[in-house]
Amino acid sequence: MANSNSPMKKVPMRMCAGCGENLPKKELIRIVRSPEGEISVDLTGKKSGRGAYICKKTECLKKAVKSKRLNRAFDCSVPDEIYAKLEEELLNG
Repeated sequence: MANSNSPMKKVPMRMCAGCGENLPKKELIRIVRSPEGEISVDLTGKKSGRGAYICKKTECLKKAVKSKRLNRAFDCSVPDEIYAKLEEELLNG
């Protein structure tokens, strides 16, 4: 029986826009659309706005680009520089 003073911490799960797998939030890269409509890569996971997540795998990024899943998640077109920044993050991270 678990000690009532130390409850198990619930791990937040998010779905990858590329492969559709549910993974712990910390294992994913967040892309956010701010209330002003600006889309950016959010490495802290704390920026305000609508978020979408992607695995730290190049294949998942390619799937998300090909199927335009990020465009659908944000209801607008995601600029190429965001995809370039994500790709750079995957290669360096």
